[in-house]
Amino acid sequence: MTTDRWRIFTGTGDVHDGIERLPEPPPWRRFNGEPVAAFDRTPTTPHGQRRTALATTYQADPSTIDLVNTALYLRRPLLVTGEPGVGKSTLAYAVAHELRLGAVLRWPITSRSTLRDGLYRYDAIGRVEDASTGDAADGHLGRYLRLGPLGTALVPYPIPRVLLVDEIDKSDFDFPNDLLNIFEEGEYEIPELARVADTTPQVWLQPADQGPKVLVNQGLVACREFPLIIMTSNQEREFPAAFLRRCVRLDLPSPDHARLGAIVAAHLGPDRARSSEDLIATFLARRETGEMATDQLLNAVYLLDRAAGNDHGARRHLADLILRQLNSTA
Repeated sequence: MTTDRWRIFTGTGDVHDGIERLPEPPPWRRFNGEPVAAFDRTPTTPHGQRRTALATTYQADPSTIDLVNTALYLRRPLLVTGEPGVGKSTLAYAVAHELRLGAVLRWPITSRSTLRDGLYRYDAIGRVEDASTGDAADGHLGRYLRLGPLGTALVPYPIPRVLLVDEIDKSDFDFPNDLLNIFEEGEYEIPELARVADTTPQVWLQPADQGPKVLVNQGLVACREFPLIIMTSNQEREFPAAFLRRCVRLDLPSPDHARLGAIVAAHLGPDRARSSEDLIATFLARRETGEMATDQLLNAVYLLDRAAGNDHGARRHLADLILRQLNSTA
């Protein structure tokens, strides 16, 4: 029989400082990057209020909670798979909100994404243009560099940042393998800074979240606390065994009737959840034969409550408009 006391992330949505109880990492996952940097632990993003609302209403089951904590304890990335709309991305915001881990660093993946995109961006053209007018100098190289979401997550912060690598299954075939060394070493080099390290050993760079600038020594960024990296996948491809071995794996199941009711109650209130039993049943029936997303149900409940009332004909019509199977062209 297990105890819940080991859980740092509880899934309740109640904000706390439990991250300070996180034990020392395993010896093979210890990092000692310097100098220690600071970040704002409140979710200060342009979409902060909307994301906070999603985070506070997230319904995490016990298995999800335990696997998030496993990733935290072991300092390993969490690979979250599941059908669209089951809450894979929202999980990152729920963890960051509850543990006060600041703004989620989000890296949306496409077929053109590269490792360097996630680490940093270098405005070489801007530097050349400034050099032609005599405005550029090695001492101001930081003007032309900005850390990416992965690069920011690996800054030596005293507590983990949360990085969402969204839809990694859309990446190029070799992309997961490109991440392996970064995940193992917890550090990376910025060649543009390493080349001038003799004359400019320290450079201040802007992180991806617009937080306080971070000091980079000798062109090397090395983490102190390995970030909580949550990678989502819609199960559109398989990943190499070497990549999977370095991840904690979570497969989010499609929510059942009871959990769908809890999700509706968390977002729209218990009264609407009780009055939407017919919609939930319709949603589940259609999910049996096609692809459906949970946010379709939430949209239907919201719209029918405001636009249809007790008009059963109008309710059926609007439900048919919204609750369409995602893999259907009809």
